[in-house]
Order: sequence, then C-alpha cells, then structure tokens
Amino acid sequence: MDFDIPSELSDYLAELDAFIDREIVPLERDNDNIRFFDHRREDARTDWDRGGLPSAEWEELLAETRRRADTAGHYRYAFPPEFGGRGGNNLDMAVIREHLARRGLGLHCDLQNEHAVVANNVGLLLMLEYGSPQQQAEWVEGLAAGTKFFAFGITEPEHGSDATHMDTRAIRDGDGWVINGEKTWNTGIHTADADLIFARTAGEAGDGAGITAFLVPPDTRGFTVEEYLWTFNMPTDHGRVTLRDVRVGADAVFGPVGRGLAVVQHFFNENRIRQAASSLGAAQYCIDRAVAYAKERKPFGKALAENQAIQFPLVELHTQCEMLRTLIHKTAWTMDRHGTFAASEQVSMCNYWANRLCCEAADRAMQVFGGLGYSRHQPFEHIYRHHRRYRITEGAEEIQMRRVAGYLFGFMSSRSPKGV
Repeated sequence: MDFDIPSELSDYLAELDAFIDREIVPLERDNDNIRFFDHRREDARTDWDRGGLPSAEWEELLAETRRRADTAGHYRYAFPPEFGGRGGNNLDMAVIREHLARRGLGLHCDLQNEHAVVANNVGLLLMLEYGSPQQQAEWVEGLAAGTKFFAFGITEPEHGSDATHMDTRAIRDGDGWVINGEKTWNTGIHTADADLIFARTAGEAGDGAGITAFLVPPDTRGFTVEEYLWTFNMPTDHGRVTLRDVRVGADAVFGPVGRGLAVVQHFFNENRIRQAASSLGAAQYCIDRAVAYAKERKPFGKALAENQAIQFPLVELHTQCEMLRTLIHKTAWTMDRHGTFAASEQVSMCNYWANRLCCEAADRAMQVFGGLGYSRHQPFEHIYRHHRRYRITEGAEEIQMRRVAGYLFGFMSSRSPKGV
C-alpha cells in the first residue's frame, strides 16, 4: 500500500476547497443563514410547532447547497461516471470526509443530518447493487441528485442492535406481501420517498437468514409515523413507525428474498468507514483549535501551551488521530481492493474508536478553552452533542467491539452477516 495520498485526490481537495470558498461560504453568510451555525441561535433549525422536525428554511438551505454542489460536479463524486460521478472509491471518500469535517462546522458539511457537498449517499450504492431494473429506473437519478431518498427501517423498540431477533414479520399474500411490526429511529422519514423495511419472512428468531428488505412508501395504508423522538441534538427527524397489515407488491422486495441482512451489512460497512473518517476529521479540528488557542491564551503571564498539563493530553489525542488515520486509509484501501466485506473487523475498529476519539477531543477542547469552550460561543459543545450519537447509532460501540471479538476469537467468519 502506498501511504501517499494520490496526487489527483490532493488536487481534487484543492478544487473542492475553492468551490466551498466561492459558492458555499457566501451562501452560508447570506440572508442571515449563519443563524443555523451560530450555536447561540441554532434552534432556528428546529420547527417546534411540528414536533421538533427540521425547519423548512433549514432544509431548503441544505437542498440549495446540494443543487449547487451537483451543478459544480462535486455532489456525485463517489458515483460511477454513467450516473454523473467521478468513480470515487472508499479511500477517496475517507480522505474527503475527513477533510470536510476538519474544516469545522458549516454548510459544506453538517453531519447532524449527513449533509455534505460531496454526498455520502450509500442508498444509491445499495440501489445499484441490489435494486431490480424497475427499481433502478425509478430511483437512481433521484438518489444521485439528492432529490429522492429512502429511510432505513431496521431498528426496533424492543431489540435495538439485535437485528436477528426482530419482531416485524412479512407473509406472502398472493403476488405480494403483508407486513406487520414496529420500527424506531427511522431518520428522515418525514421527507422520505420510501422506508426500507426489514422483516422476517422465514426462519427463527436469531437466524441470520430469512430476513427480507422491502421498499415501503410512507403513504401506504397501515403505515403510521407515531412520533418523532427528541435527542441530545435537535432538531429531530427520527421517527417511530408502526406497520399494521401493510400490503406491498412483489416489486417492493429489495434484494434477494431472505437475504436482507446482507443488505444491512453492506450498508453498515460502507457507511461506517466514511462516518469514522468524519469523526476523525472533527476530532482533529478540535485538537487543532485547542493547540492554536493554547498558544494565544496567556494567563499568569505565559502561554497555556507552555504547560505540560495542556500539552500532554493534546499530544495523546493527536497521536491517536495519526494512528487512526492510517488504519482508516488501510481499511478503505482493503475494501476497494478486495470488496466491501473484506475488512469488516477493521471497519468496526475504525468506527468505534473514531467516535470515541471525537468525543474525547471535543471534551478536551472545551477544557483548554475553559468557560468559553463550554459556552455556545465556540463549536465544541455542538460537536460533542452531535458525535456522541455515533457511539450508539452506527451500531453501539459495544456491538462494534463484540464484532471485533467475534473475528478475534473465531466466532465469526470474515463474511458473516450476523452481529451488525
């Protein structure tokens, strides 16, 4: 493996930065759009009269950013050229995602709802891999442009990360299926064109096989969004839904019948490595800001940076970033060379460590900045609130460690879909 970033990728990062400075930063500052990033006023993102959903103004600003990024040729970077992309691979995306997050918070990359000028649209990759010709004809262009997407309905209130014991069931009904069950944390369901519902269609609880994925439009009879769950970081678009005798046709099946867990694992591996890179970038941003501030701040007549109590914790965090960066690049490179499932163990290592590291870096930056760091005049408390979720939502770090242990102790094969 060559540890140098390919020159064409370095050139692209410069091109991307120029686009952000030329198009996105002015948009962020126009018409008081900065209120969405001024942490004293970030409740402007939230429509409190609609149960805490994202406000229409906030979502339209994100949509305009996506349109500009797509027009400039950046939004579809990771997609194949035939769909308007540049064929970016996992290593490319890991480098880009870290780079965007390391710039700090802004309209170029706001991970609260997975927004970025270079799309992390794993849904399109899944559609190209598992979608039927009919589904691809209906979905591909909208997914590529960021104007159409599906939510992800796997987690259940009673089972959390334990996907193989899900209670949602789908039974055959003539040429179609009838689905009954409940899902939670369906992020983005308020605007989704479909919910990718995972339901047991065969086998017993705990079996990896026998789970099938279905594309279910939210306006289907019997599909109900019961509530939106408020979190540490608002606004919320995390719906709890129920499905009561929801009928779908055979054309709703996404991927092979009974092999839905492979779809889940494919999604997680692709998403987790990119999300780990984003957490790494945010962690490095916090460290960079803390180091710069420690050089400037001079209590008791000397710079904070001269104190080992300030230096050593930041040295440890910076060292961890360097080591993690190498592992992320190696893992992404392995996936590109040998396939999505070739580095599942390493993906879990990257993800749980990056998310934990980001929280520790944000916390340390708060400490270095003192009272100002704890205040909403600096971004660290927002970064902490946001990235704290990923220690749970991308598969709790305990689940990630359990997966690593499964490989380490021989309980899981390298291509096992269990233990998501």
